[in-house]
Amino acid sequence: MSPERRVLVHADKETLAAAVAARFVRKVRDLIEEFDEATVVLTGGSMGIAALAAINSSPDRDSIDWSRVNVWWGDERWLPKADDERNEKQAREALLDHVPLDPRRVHAFPSSDEGLDLDAAARSYADELVAAAPRNASLPHFDITFLGMGPDGHIASLFPGHPGIRVTEETVIAVRNSPKPPPERLSLTLPVINSSARVWAVVAGSDKASALGLTLADASIDEVPAAGVEGRRRTLFFVDGDAAAEVPENLIDPGQFWTGADE
Repeated sequence: MSPERRVLVHADKETLAAAVAARFVRKVRDLIEEFDEATVVLTGGSMGIAALAAINSSPDRDSIDWSRVNVWWGDERWLPKADDERNEKQAREALLDHVPLDPRRVHAFPSSDEGLDLDAAARSYADELVAAAPRNASLPHFDITFLGMGPDGHIASLFPGHPGIRVTEETVIAVRNSPKPPPERLSLTLPVINSSARVWAVVAGSDKASALGLTLADASIDEVPAAGVEGRRRTLFFVDGDAAAEVPENLIDPGQFWTGADE
C-alpha cells in the first residue's frame, strides 16, 4: 500500500462519523483560510450521509464560511429531482439545507425529470466541470472527495466487471444495468476521482471487511474498483472495527503522529 494511503479505525459507526466530521470542519476551515475557498465532492450511501449529518450536528459547524464552499457529487441515481433515493436530496436534508451555501457553488447532477436523456445528462455534467475549471485546467481543483464502498468493492457508480471502471477519456459516464438499483446512474470516472487532492473513503460494517482487505492488497480494479482509488496527496480510509477485520495491523495508522500538514 502506498505510504500516502492510510487506514484510521474507529470503534463504531457513530464514533467514525463524528471523527470524519471533526476532521472535515478543521480541514475545510484551513483550506478557506489559505485559498479563499474549498471544493468538496460528496457521496451517498449510509455512511456518506451519516458523515454529513455529523458535520451538521458538530458544534464547530458554523466556524466554516460556507459561502466559500463548492459542492459536487461523485455519482447520482437517475431519478426524479424530488426522489428520496437521490444522493442530492439526502445530502441536502442531512447538511446542505442547514448551512448558508452559495447556490451558484452547488453542482448537482441532472435528474431524470429535467428533460435530458441519460447520455445528455452525462455530457451536461462534464461540461459543467469544464466550465468550473481554472484557466488551463480541464477539471475543478477538488480538495476533498468523499467515497463510500459497497460490499462488492464498488465506488461511486463504478462497479466490478463493468466497463466504467476502465474509462479514462471521459470525465462523466452514463451507467446502465447497475447491479444495484436503480439500474441507471451517472458517475465521475476514476481519473476524475483520483484528481482530488484528498480522497476520504468512509467504510463501515462487517459486510465491507473482505472488499476493504482486497482494496488494501491492491486487487485488480476490475474485481475491486476501490483498489484503484488514490488521491494526489492523501487517501484516507476511515473505517469502523467491523470493516477493519481483514486489514493487516501494519496498515492501520495509530493516528498519534498526525499533523495538519498530513491532511
